[in-house]
Amino acid sequence: MAEPHVVVVGGGIAGLAAAVFLSAGPGRVTLLEASGRVGGKLRSGEVGGVRVDLGAESVLARRPEAVELARLVGLAEELEPPSTAKAAIWTGGRLRPIPAGQVMGVPGDLEALAASGVLSAEGLERARHERPTGPVADDVPLGAYVGAALGPEVVQRLVEPLLGGVYAGRTDELSLRAAVPQLLGIARAGGSLTAGVRELTSRAAAAGPVFQGLRGGLGTLPEAAEAHLRKAGADLRTDHPVDELRRTPTGWRVVSGGSVLEADAVVLAVPAPQAARLVEAELPGAAAELRQIEYAGMALVTMAFRRADLADSPLTGSGFLVPPVDGRQIKASTFSSNKWGWLARSAPDAFLLRTSLGRHREEAALDLPDEELVARSLADLGAAVGLRATPYATAVTRWRGGLPQYPVGHLERVERVRAQVAGVGGLAVCGAAYDGVGIPAVIAGARRAVEDVSTPTAGGPVAEGTMGA
Repeated sequence: MAEPHVVVVGGGIAGLAAAVFLSAGPGRVTLLEASGRVGGKLRSGEVGGVRVDLGAESVLARRPEAVELARLVGLAEELEPPSTAKAAIWTGGRLRPIPAGQVMGVPGDLEALAASGVLSAEGLERARHERPTGPVADDVPLGAYVGAALGPEVVQRLVEPLLGGVYAGRTDELSLRAAVPQLLGIARAGGSLTAGVRELTSRAAAAGPVFQGLRGGLGTLPEAAEAHLRKAGADLRTDHPVDELRRTPTGWRVVSGGSVLEADAVVLAVPAPQAARLVEAELPGAAAELRQIEYAGMALVTMAFRRADLADSPLTGSGFLVPPVDGRQIKASTFSSNKWGWLARSAPDAFLLRTSLGRHREEAALDLPDEELVARSLADLGAAVGLRATPYATAVTRWRGGLPQYPVGHLERVERVRAQVAGVGGLAVCGAAYDGVGIPAVIAGARRAVEDVSTPTAGGPVAEGTMGA
């Protein structure tokens, strides 16, 4: 019997993870990536001669999937948590510490909230007089739920900036169930939100580091995954966009440029718009659902300074977040050389930091010239931390359509898509558009997709004896 052949479309971390999992089993694996590199939003580059991440820089360590994948591809010894997690919020003209005991900005410790100074006296008084919302039976916008319980300032000055760093989205639209599922049990129970958050944070306190990075940057993860796959005999092809995907009596036909591949199964690990285009011919209903998923874009501005030039304005902590309500240009800044010990050790005379601009439906900044984005970032850094130094090198990275949005109803949409995809057999989808934008969630989705195409399905090509035989 011929070896089963699985084609993975998309070489971001979802596609790479799926290919790694598939390569551990029988059969052939081909990965097709439209761009000239694998890794997607995990990308390293040099700024001023220093290697640094130009995309995602850390993974949530309290979910195991990303750490396990790093170990699987040979990076166990390179895992390193942040050197500092002391971040601030720039609001009311000052940097104020993010209060302890919060979950995505939702406070559980009102004394820490008061000490932080993030809220006005009126906002703090409203938070102290929490209004029980009653049991939440259905999904609701996160901002509406938190605002009803604790007041609008908690949403505007805490939840918005923290969620903005994850989704670049809006709390008045983001789904409670999809965006912050750890709060769902509290909402359904209908008790005190702050008490529920206190319980969550107390359980998490003994769980070790919240985040993990990799020495050399998170961009080393796709590089190691690629090397692992090539050693395992997988066929990786960059600059190979897929033009067509069609069902055949025995599986799938994948057309990529001048090549036609026959596959027993296909894993689509591409953003929703590309997935919609590829399944349109066979699954028009799923394609229509996928086209409803909106994306946000953002720009990252990375700057390298000489440490000697920062003597008059030393930068402390890991960086700061900016509430949109304050009307600033940037939405966050990370002091990378403080946050990552490996970076400080590799470039002791340099100081690297980065800023981010843009969020859902506010993406005009992405069309500005690089020098304007640098100038706007420096202006806000000057106002926030007194930075007056001039960077000796800069880089601007634009992630257009980089972050899928999870409005109310998103998870139901995903269930409908998966149900239609499962009905044809030998096809699965994964990526940030489905179960979470964080890297561990994306890797978990890749594992699920591999299981889906490796399990016999009635009427599908898998059931006909190719996969798993």
